[in-house]
Amino acid sequence: MKYLVVVEKARNNYSAYVPDLPGCIATGATAEDVQQNIREAIAMHMEGLREDGLPVPAPQTQAEFVEA
Repeated sequence: MKYLVVVEKARNNYSAYVPDLPGCIATGATAEDVQQNIREAIAMHMEGLREDGLPVPAPQTQAEFVEA
């Protein structure tokens, strides 16, 4: 499954979240760090859902760039 990940630049680091997996977030000092950390967060989040007997939500969120 492929999930949309939103990466945002903060003042001193980067943060990321997955809209289709509420509560699945990560931070990192660099864009590369946050990308690795969110992959790990997704894996742990999905594992926790399965352990709790909960369904893993299917990816539904889409994104595109719009010129203004």
